[in-house]
Amino acid sequence: MIVYTASLERVSDDMLDGGFFVDWPNPPSASAHMKILDGSYLVWLAIDESTNKVVGFINAISDGVLSAYIPLLEVLPEYQGRGIGSELVKRTLDSLKNLYMIDVLCDEHLQEYYGKFGMQSATGVFARNYARQSCE
Repeated sequence: MIVYTASLERVSDDMLDGGFFVDWPNPPSASAHMKILDGSYLVWLAIDESTNKVVGFINAISDGVLSAYIPLLEVLPEYQGRGIGSELVKRTLDSLKNLYMIDVLCDEHLQEYYGKFGMQSATGVFARNYARQSCE
């Protein structure tokens, strides 16, 4: 059974070690992943109770007053197609509903996915330092 939580209280690095950041050349380690989540304004996790592993997560960075940015939504490949990502997005948007703006920067082919939640496509810019992708 998949359970959802917005708390990191009982989550350890070893619960995160297992296939996130697919196709990233330099993915963060489980300990760096935990630091990312711990430093976030908001997180939602999907945990498989039968394995005690995190199988999906989403995080938001925010000032808590006006705006939030959702940098990461990940579901382990073997758990995709079960509605876990959609549930994580719904819970996050509901948790942030009192803010003026919630932004996601995503690839064009994912814009339709986020549109299902009432989000609109927009144009943006970004900078990436791929040498720091692993957070090391």
